[in-house]
Amino acid sequence: MLAAHKGGFALWKLNFVLSFGIPFNRPHRIKIASLSSDSATCVVPYRRSNHNHIRGTHACALATCAEFSTGLLLLQYLNPASYRIIMKTMTMEYHYQAKADVRSVFHMTQQEFEERVLKPLQENETVDLACVAHLSDTEGNRIATGTTVWQIKPWSRVKTQV
Repeated sequence: MLAAHKGGFALWKLNFVLSFGIPFNRPHRIKIASLSSDSATCVVPYRRSNHNHIRGTHACALATCAEFSTGLLLLQYLNPASYRIIMKTMTMEYHYQAKADVRSVFHMTQQEFEERVLKPLQENETVDLACVAHLSDTEGNRIATGTTVWQIKPWSRVKTQV
């Protein structure tokens, strides 16, 4: 993912791979607009398949975009082979009807991640991390705020039944 920080072909390739790796998101055509070491921005396009009954962007498409931006940034800090990340809860607060493309932006520094996740995991079996994404349209309207709570735990502590 680090190559995608530069944009261009690497970002296009990441978007292409994720469209197949996360098939649930494919119909929404959510794309990564930018990715840096402390920020992820994703876009849900204003298109007919994302519309609700009154031709605004559907609430579920907005929620998916918010989840996508937060999860994407966390995956830069976590090794998926070492840690399980799973959504625990999600809440959305809608402020304005979206009638244009919508961007979801999530910021978190490596230092914040270490303080809020890695240090607590030294003493606790799991960590619940609340990540707040801010969604706005291309006209600058504040559309929604999405809070995704991710449960993070080392795979060595995961207890599943087969």
